[in-house]
Amino acid sequence: MAYTLKFEDAAKRWRTHSVAQARRVRVKQLQFDWGIGMEMVSSSNSARGRVMGGTEPIGCSVPEPARLLLIDDYEFIRVGVRTLCAELRGVPVEWLEADNLRDGMALYQQHGDIDAVLLDLNLADCKGLQGLRQFMEAFPAAQVVVFSGTQDEFVIRQARALGARGYIRKTGAAEDLTAALAALLPGDERLGLRRSGGLSSVMFPHMPGSAVFDRIAELGPRHLEVLELVLSGCTNQEISAATGLSLGTVKNYVSSLLLALDVKSRSHLISLFR
Repeated sequence: MAYTLKFEDAAKRWRTHSVAQARRVRVKQLQFDWGIGMEMVSSSNSARGRVMGGTEPIGCSVPEPARLLLIDDYEFIRVGVRTLCAELRGVPVEWLEADNLRDGMALYQQHGDIDAVLLDLNLADCKGLQGLRQFMEAFPAAQVVVFSGTQDEFVIRQARALGARGYIRKTGAAEDLTAALAALLPGDERLGLRRSGGLSSVMFPHMPGSAVFDRIAELGPRHLEVLELVLSGCTNQEISAATGLSLGTVKNYVSSLLLALDVKSRSHLISLFR
């Protein structure tokens, strides 16, 4: 009887030991299999990365963002433009903003990689085309697009003569704005655009032909500056003080303007633009 109990106890301990040993073996096998599997996955991912040139998917590279400067004194206009033009033909846009000409010129000076400038004509520290003239004199290579509610043909032609790359009316279509800005981005050929030809009607609104305005378009920047001051009602002395020209030089410019536009007097000249 005692031998039977001892035998059964020994058998029970052996079965327990065998089950535990089997579990240990199974765990080690699973650990081994898992390790091999992970190595294979890791190796496969590495190989895939080498084949594909890294972890970025082929054909899904994000283009470099364009950097544009908006100078306008109305915040809601800046917000609207920024929202409308957050992306231009697939190119993300980083917007810099200023509400006056001085701060805008400082931003342009600070950031040397601005692709285009959207400039309002009527700001707190400048009126009319004076702001465009100052900007172009300070940064001749800048790509400036005038953004204004003014639809006067004379102003549009003057802006073009002063070096503006485009003139977008605030009352125009949103597509005009996006197309004009997209055309000024680097590598615009990949966007299906060209900087000449078909874009001229977008960059500058089409106006009916006029012999007077055609002659104005042929004037130089200094003539246009003097003309603008004459139309503002300035005397020769005031024009001399504003431009830094001598009084005699101002008189010569005014005389050449009267001759170019085929008018007999200052008042006649002013009446052409009323």
